[in-house]
Amino acid sequence: MIWLTAGLLLTPLRAEAAPAPGAIARIADAEGQPLGAVTLTEVQNGVLLDLDLSGLPAGWHAFHIHQTGACSPDFTAAGGHEHGAADTHGFFSEDGPGAGDMSNHWLADDGILKAQVFNPRVTVVGAGDRTELLDTDGSAIILHSGADDYESQPSGAAGARIACGVIESL
Repeated sequence: MIWLTAGLLLTPLRAEAAPAPGAIARIADAEGQPLGAVTLTEVQNGVLLDLDLSGLPAGWHAFHIHQTGACSPDFTAAGGHEHGAADTHGFFSEDGPGAGDMSNHWLADDGILKAQVFNPRVTVVGAGDRTELLDTDGSAIILHSGADDYESQPSGAAGARIACGVIESL
């Protein structure tokens, strides 16, 4: 019995590795200047988005996933918000939120945004009945000039698109 106990104590514990990011969106402003990246990691029942951005204006900013993986200079090529099964936008909407709706973020005067956001309505790898971000036309991450009011249609009255990144597989 002593040998068994000693053997169990000396056996290394097996640690599960954290899942690796499955996609990335390299974010740039309208002039094409890099602002950082958002990495997307498929986790149990959703996607964890890890934001690491700088050079942004201070204040509240809406942060959404848009339906097309394209960032033209004015970012309109990204289309509207990714809605998935929801027909309407916003956390306060009776039929929302859409798949690409996420919370606002406050940026201090230093213009740095570091945050993690969990989105249970999307998938990087086509899991379950969630909206797939790497579908045939892709998806993009957009930061807006103002805050989302979480209700106005179709985009929460969040203001101009100030930064964009196409979501790409890693």
